[in-house]
Amino acid sequence: MHRVTLIRGDGIGPEITAATLRVIEAAGALIEWDEQLGGVAALNEAGTPLPDATVASIRETRAALKGPLTTPVGTGFRSVNVALRREFDLYANVRPAATILPGGRYDGVDIVLIRENTEGLYVGHEMVIPVAGDPKAVAQATAIVTRAGCERIARFAFDYAIRHGRRKVTICHKANILKASSGLFLEVTRDVSERYHGRIEVNDVIIDAAAMKLVLDPSQFDVIVTTNMFGDILSDQIAGLIGGLGLAPGANVGDRAALFEAVHGSAPDIAGKGVANPSALILAACLLLDHLGEAAAAACVRQALVTVLRDDGVRTRDLKGHATTVEFTDAVVRRLA
Repeated sequence: MHRVTLIRGDGIGPEITAATLRVIEAAGALIEWDEQLGGVAALNEAGTPLPDATVASIRETRAALKGPLTTPVGTGFRSVNVALRREFDLYANVRPAATILPGGRYDGVDIVLIRENTEGLYVGHEMVIPVAGDPKAVAQATAIVTRAGCERIARFAFDYAIRHGRRKVTICHKANILKASSGLFLEVTRDVSERYHGRIEVNDVIIDAAAMKLVLDPSQFDVIVTTNMFGDILSDQIAGLIGGLGLAPGANVGDRAALFEAVHGSAPDIAGKGVANPSALILAACLLLDHLGEAAAAACVRQALVTVLRDDGVRTRDLKGHATTVEFTDAVVRRLA
């Protein structure tokens, strides 16, 4: 029996989390859920978006499944996602994207993007000089890139490629312009790649060229490793190649814990309407099952999901279907019976 922290989330989070729990149970995975609060629900009940009890639970279980959380724009509300990454040093963001639905713009897409999750511009070291509202004010942001941070994400990417039978790792960077920060990332990642010589093919591509190449021919990519902001942008682009964020799971992995989630947001505009697509969170739960050593259950869930979407044609409206969240979940559960 595995013990895992569960955060249902905001907006559509509770709906797609309920669907995901049904699917995991139907697959026969033995998980004891320790349910905790996060986001707006936690703010309303506990006065903070990230209660100490939630942090303590993850510290104990070392694994969490999280529904999407809302971070209101323009307030002092702390991003729970960022706070959790910092609290548990979840330095590797893993976002796989594989073609599920046929007949799209591309067939056979199978890319894993591995993004450094704790450094770069997203550390949030910003200031406005001298003060906001001054016509001569200057906004300044500082990117933090460390040799240690670059080395560990590079090792993670190449180890992931070896462990999952991948053939190539592409380093995406902007070292031609950002010679210090992106230059260090490229230098260190190239050095790490030498340890895998003869086992994994490696190349490097400037980030804007990589974005173009992904659109022209995504088959030339296998595993991509890149920095925080570039990875954030490219992962959404890659999700677009397979039908959108509704099919995009993510994992945030560190040495002390791992957190699994759907890539998309809380979609408050459709919350409570019963039309949300739970596929991304179900696929994130598959990543969780893999992490827990429940690979057989994960494979069964993935196959059931693919069969429902491809063969049964049961799809939610974001995938041009008419099924409700419950109807879609019922179809997946039936395939697992």
